[in-house]
Amino acid sequence: MIELENLTRKYGDFKAVDDLNLTVEKGEIFGFVGPNGAGKTTTIKMLGGLIAPTHGAVKICGISMADQPEQAKNRIGFIPDRPYLYEKLTGMEFLKFIADLYGVAEDRFLKKAEDMLKMFSLSDWGNELVESYSHGMKQRLIMASALLHDPEVIIVDEPLVGLDPLGIKMVKELFKKLAAEGASVFMSTHTLTVAEDVCNRIGIINHGKIIATGTTEDLKIKAGVNEAAFEEVFLLLTR
Repeated sequence: MIELENLTRKYGDFKAVDDLNLTVEKGEIFGFVGPNGAGKTTTIKMLGGLIAPTHGAVKICGISMADQPEQAKNRIGFIPDRPYLYEKLTGMEFLKFIADLYGVAEDRFLKKAEDMLKMFSLSDWGNELVESYSHGMKQRLIMASALLHDPEVIIVDEPLVGLDPLGIKMVKELFKKLAAEGASVFMSTHTLTVAEDVCNRIGIINHGKIIATGTTEDLKIKAGVNEAAFEEVFLLLTR
């Protein structure tokens, strides 16, 4: 479960995120969309504990990110938009490195890592150096590493960048499966069709403020168009 309370981030006099209040429930996939520069990435970084808010609070499963950052982060699987990896490690060595950071037990690691590599079609590449991976394979390895410790909250920034159609289908089904098992998924994306297809609710951010939240039907009503495509709804609400 994710709770954002009066979340604000300033850079000088500029408010990148302005008094954001939001709750994502257990088992919910929440889509976070907005124009370039709207505040999506800044929000994602505060959610993951990468930067601190100017004021306001982030709570993960009821744990304050400010007061207990290690405990809060231990419940998060973070998937960034660009895969930054130690490329001189093999895929399996990288997974072991991440597992050690999260305290995954030695007797549990090997089975879990093999399952993750199989899930993401990387079984044949587990003992190859990451530098030999394609961009899409690196993105899948990042996802595998983020799920090793069975996180309760999954934070995703542009999850489908660089994936082929089969990879996109697999990831969309995976998020739905994780949510059905009780995980909370917070997904920032520019791909409006993905948000519409996968998410239970969508929040639209513009100029650092949440301007609308709800199902796609709720957002169509707010935009005053009942039959429009979600892209048109998005443009109407953010113009």
